[in-house]
Amino acid sequence: MKQIIVVLAFLIGAFGFSQDSKKAEALLNEVYNKVNTYENISIDFKYVLENTSENIKQETRGDVAMQGEKYLLNILGVTRLFDGKNLYTISPEDEEVTISSDNSEDENTITPSKMMSFYKDGYTYAMDIIQDVNGRKIQFVKLNPIDTNSEIKDVFLGIDAKTKHIYRLIEIGKNGTKTTLTVNSFKTNEPISKTLFTFDKTKYKDYYINKLD
Repeated sequence: MKQIIVVLAFLIGAFGFSQDSKKAEALLNEVYNKVNTYENISIDFKYVLENTSENIKQETRGDVAMQGEKYLLNILGVTRLFDGKNLYTISPEDEEVTISSDNSEDENTITPSKMMSFYKDGYTYAMDIIQDVNGRKIQFVKLNPIDTNSEIKDVFLGIDAKTKHIYRLIEIGKNGTKTTLTVNSFKTNEPISKTLFTFDKTKYKDYYINKLD
């Protein structure tokens, strides 16, 4: 399950693009540096997957808690727990737990822990439009993959101009698929259990354990 990204458009060239790119980079770095000051982050979000040509529209809600590289993600009825070493994908419907090693080396996988920093490698970026969302000024940054063979066409990242928190992520694929993640709540430094990012096998005694190499 690829983790979601970014928001809306830009067309500037030559010197103008250079200046705009620096502004975009400065804003993204400001967001990244602020996020790194938090001990932990908890996000509740809405996830929408659309492909009009295929008549597909899927909406769901999810939540994720992050602390450093560790995370606990709930979406589409599946829980994904990364303890810093292993990734546990827990499916109650299938009564199955799949255990795999860290897949962060896969450049095509945007994990929750990389959601705030994925832009640092493999993208060019520029400032985009500003939207007024319920009285909040949302500044969008457009990102374009440097790799021309990438399945991603555009990525848009909407940032709250006041809080410097991510509000919306939009990813547009070359196949016409549009993925949108909208943050409903963004909480930081919440009291969390010391075992939140620890897999407890005793809770899944009746589950099939599928351990991948």
